[in-house]
Amino acid sequence: MIKNFDELFEQLRSKPKKRLVAAWAVDDHTISAVGLAIKAGIVEGTLVGDENMIAEVCQKENIDKSIFTIIHNPNELKSIAQAVEMVNNGEADILMKGLCSTDKYMRGILNKEKGLLPPKAVLSHVCLVQNPNYHKLLVISDIAVIPAPDFKQKQAMIKYVADTAKAIGVEKPKVAMITATEQMLQGMPACVEAAMLAKMSDRGQISGCVVDGPLALDVALSEEAVKIKKLTSQVAGDADCLVFPSIEAANVFYKSNTQLIPGVRVAAMVAGAKAPCVLSSRADSIDTKLNSIALAAITAK
Repeated sequence: MIKNFDELFEQLRSKPKKRLVAAWAVDDHTISAVGLAIKAGIVEGTLVGDENMIAEVCQKENIDKSIFTIIHNPNELKSIAQAVEMVNNGEADILMKGLCSTDKYMRGILNKEKGLLPPKAVLSHVCLVQNPNYHKLLVISDIAVIPAPDFKQKQAMIKYVADTAKAIGVEKPKVAMITATEQMLQGMPACVEAAMLAKMSDRGQISGCVVDGPLALDVALSEEAVKIKKLTSQVAGDADCLVFPSIEAANVFYKSNTQLIPGVRVAAMVAGAKAPCVLSSRADSIDTKLNSIALAAITAK
């Protein structure tokens, strides 16, 4: 099992390189991150965007632009469409967001005629979190795509986090359905749905992982909390994956980690499309974008 991002990069170096295409890749963070991923030996990188802007960034950051395949497209929306088309045509295994806004990027993915959304598929945002205070990597969802997941969407989210955990070597992922309490309170819909999903897991209706809930965050992650509260669970205290009941809960958890805890490293992508789609903020660090490329590469088929 991969326990940190350094181990993730090491494993990727032993595998065939994935082909990445970055849409409107005209900013220093995207170009630098793709360049580092190429130098690390984990991807082959194509940049779609204004060639003059790309060359200017490469010169400023002292990056050899010959390491990239550069496709000149001076129009932001058209560059997104062209990058998506490359994935659809089998010319790339991973899509990455450059300087374009998230809504424009997602519109390209969701385009009914030329996008990357399979029929009846659910898209969800998946993050990988390396926290020095937890003994292994955490896979979490959904901080950016689904505002208030319904029961069906939660089932899809469970599949995506479990598949991601398997990609980093977890044989049977332990998925915690996070709520405000580990008690089964019928007045809290998140608790009711968590209990239903846990029972579906017990009966084999959700396969390939172990799902338990409702679980408060403390008992999901702390063995001591489990002992104090005398909770019996296959997941509590040792969760591999956290599925949150709302975008607010997940987003606050994610940003509490990144803003308040030194040493935290993260990665993010959209799952459920025809290929992994790197989705990080335009303001995210080069390290986060590089980690996100690695996450997408380990999950790409």
